[in-house]
Amino acid sequence: MRRIKDIGELGLIKRLSKNIKVDKSVICGIGDDAAVIELIKDKYLVVTSDMLIEGRHFLKTDKPNNIGHKALAASLSDIAAMGAVAKYAFISLGLPKNTTLSYIDKIYKGIIKLAGKFNVSICGGDTNASDKLTIDMTIIGVIDKKRLVLRSGAKEGDFILITGRLGGSLKSGHHLRFVPRLAESRYLVNNFKLNSMIDISDGLVADLGHIITRSNVGAVIYEELIPRNKDAKSLNDVLYSGEDFELLFTMPQKQAKKFIKASHPKGMNFFIMGQIIKKPKEILFVDKKHKVKSLKIKGFRHF
Repeated sequence: MRRIKDIGELGLIKRLSKNIKVDKSVICGIGDDAAVIELIKDKYLVVTSDMLIEGRHFLKTDKPNNIGHKALAASLSDIAAMGAVAKYAFISLGLPKNTTLSYIDKIYKGIIKLAGKFNVSICGGDTNASDKLTIDMTIIGVIDKKRLVLRSGAKEGDFILITGRLGGSLKSGHHLRFVPRLAESRYLVNNFKLNSMIDISDGLVADLGHIITRSNVGAVIYEELIPRNKDAKSLNDVLYSGEDFELLFTMPQKQAKKFIKASHPKGMNFFIMGQIIKKPKEILFVDKKHKVKSLKIKGFRHF
């Protein structure tokens, strides 16, 4: 009998979604950072749901306000990856019965502080008993139709860019304290034409792999151009570890030239690190000695 571990996370998602049918109001369902639903003439709803589990996404010894921060920030990062504005949050908690009230208060303090920073209204949710602390976050956002960005739009010749440095997230604690790149996302979609975008949660190679798979293209990235955090342990850490929550995006060459010349808002950092190529579903890596190899598309997986 086959088990989940035999097909992995992506195989499970494919299996569960193969018989699902949606109506014409669903513009984008399973397979992107968030679902996109027809709202009114010029706007879409953008909806994402993300679950964090003790021992998997955070430790019992982590500060509870940081756990709350991460729970909301991870979902806000998905909204950012679509180019949308986050509006409403619904929070469901699975709680061990002996959890202290002060501990839950501190988790919510982290959530409420970040929600206030981005004008997100907390509108409801659910609570239940659980063996481990579990936080399930649903975020609803909106976007002008003309500014929506999906994973599936990358085109040959696009430049590949990123909003920040990679690696060392677990070592530095960045994975608990990161600021979702909503401001960068809005700046980008309001001023430039982006062909695709994703947030880096599973690792650079894995998430770039999602873009090229959905877009049926390939990519080449250059070691000397990939921005590294000082806490990155190794090249493999930069390429595969994940939990960086930066935005990875592609734009046409003409837009990239405009982008390079632009004066960007203070505090925002962008790096060009590669290009989209025709060769489908392959990532080529050019090291510092200019040797080229094909990278296996892998990263963090739950199963």
